[in-house]
Amino acid sequence: MNECKKEKRGGICFYNCDNIEFMKTKPDNYYDLAIVDPPYGIGAGSVSFKSGTRKKSTIHRQTDWDNAIPLIEYWEQLFRVSKNQIVWGGNYMTEHLKPSKCWVVWNKKTGDNSYGDGELAWTSFDKTIKIYDKYWSGANAKEKNQIDRIHPTQKPVNLYRYLLQTFADKGMKILDTHGGSFSNAIACDMEGFYLDICEIDAEYFKNGLNEFDMYKSQLKLF
Repeated sequence: MNECKKEKRGGICFYNCDNIEFMKTKPDNYYDLAIVDPPYGIGAGSVSFKSGTRKKSTIHRQTDWDNAIPLIEYWEQLFRVSKNQIVWGGNYMTEHLKPSKCWVVWNKKTGDNSYGDGELAWTSFDKTIKIYDKYWSGANAKEKNQIDRIHPTQKPVNLYRYLLQTFADKGMKILDTHGGSFSNAIACDMEGFYLDICEIDAEYFKNGLNEFDMYKSQLKLF
């Protein structure tokens, strides 16, 4: 594996590296659950949407990381190292996913604008469809006390907490291959899970780690 930067905070290990190369270092079924948010292939890294128009984003730099979904090697490694999976944007990558009756619907309650009304996550579980309501639009699409989002496809911490509470048992080892804003890391820390989380982009890695450290520092104030 190429040089990999690692930071550890309690039971959370942060890796600034290529996720495929990272997964290759792990044995079969090493993780109990993978919760991943890979690129949807819709160009979310280069534009943001507001009031029915496309405009340049002001909350993050523009990149081309979302121009394509992960290649087959990613999926081979993901299914090898994890016993179960939750894949955000699974509706964009069904060629790599088996049919499932259990999808998670995140109802964003975005209203009348160009944003989608929600997002879908494919799961490997034999459960019924789950719906989670969380308003996430405009100025509300960020965490409490946060000036701006730090990633274009940032998801709320409480959404990840819901996934952990619904699909995971205490003590499980979790994998996240696309860290982004590290919302999942904060959720896993709150819920008491072990997590390995990867982010290949050095700037997102730095900003996400700063967000995590800020969250931990706020806990010490109370």
